[in-house]
Amino acid sequence: MRISRISVWQIDLPLAKPYWLSGGRLKFEKLDSTFVRIETDEGVSGWGEGCPWGHTYLPAHGPGLRSALELLAPALLGRDPRAHDEINRSMDIRLPGHPYAKSPLDIACWDLTGKATGQPLWRMLGAEEPAPVAINSSISTGTPDEMIALIRDASSKGYRTHSAKVGGQDAAADIARIEAISKALPKGEQVTFDVNRAWTPGVALQVLNAVSARDWIEQPCETLDQCAFVAAKVQQPIMLDECLATFQDHLDAWKQGACHGVKVKPNRVGGLTRARQIRDFGLAVGWQMHIEDTGGSAFADTAALHLAASTPDSNRLASWLCHAHLSVDPVSGQGGRNQAGFVRFDASPGVGITPDPDVLGEPVAVYEDPL
Repeated sequence: MRISRISVWQIDLPLAKPYWLSGGRLKFEKLDSTFVRIETDEGVSGWGEGCPWGHTYLPAHGPGLRSALELLAPALLGRDPRAHDEINRSMDIRLPGHPYAKSPLDIACWDLTGKATGQPLWRMLGAEEPAPVAINSSISTGTPDEMIALIRDASSKGYRTHSAKVGGQDAAADIARIEAISKALPKGEQVTFDVNRAWTPGVALQVLNAVSARDWIEQPCETLDQCAFVAAKVQQPIMLDECLATFQDHLDAWKQGACHGVKVKPNRVGGLTRARQIRDFGLAVGWQMHIEDTGGSAFADTAALHLAASTPDSNRLASWLCHAHLSVDPVSGQGGRNQAGFVRFDASPGVGITPDPDVLGEPVAVYEDPL
């Protein structure tokens, strides 16, 4: 089996309402997503999606991803898509770094392999049966009353785990938010306070040593070193996210004792091949993990949640669905959808989604094997 054609689509994904991160300093209104389809000489094809969260969140953006595909896609023509490690080595030789740009190609190879073998991704990623994956809500930054109202609304829809966005240089405001949310949180529900890098170490210590809450605190500061400094001086468990883009980053976080858990996002780290390596490392060192994707449609969400569904219960925390925040659905109701706070999988081969090219429109690029 050899790759004969790679097609690329671009699609805008408007958010249903503006989304604020990092203490309100970053605003997002739409996402720029890229779909790829890998076709083979045996008639089997696979799909992937890469969708950075805007261009101000991290060093990643849609036009950059598609520019990288101009280099990466031709290097894969004629290769066997089922040889995932070789595919990744080929991409790394062609273009060192830029893991986010490689993710849709890697995921498409996994999807294709699943279809060729009749296996769902969760089984290929190690599970005998897929676990139901708990889904957390995403609570935008606001006043304590506004955030509590959003949590209650999410609870009414079946969510039992919440990600509350806090952060900024106003320590008193964040202390008030955290204390109010902790006090109002319904019995049996959990919350992670997601700072998205918005605190300096000094503000992080002011806030976390002042509050009674002992819930997860996600990415309190900008860098790994800053987060490690804070983790050593507070009682709350620390979750790392934005400062982790490679396996080496995760290894460094473990060596420094910088966290008790991590977020594993296939589209950030280079696809499912690399995300699986990081997940398995997390299992070895005893981390708890949120496994979800950075952004995108239900396709990107579903591909990531296959990895979550193959992760042991003791290490798997709740995941997040980007597509729940979109005002469009380019994959027509397919894939993992929220069912009273959970996503459940069947035995559909591959990712279990086949995007409709007519919905995506004309491809922006097509790369073909001349042989």
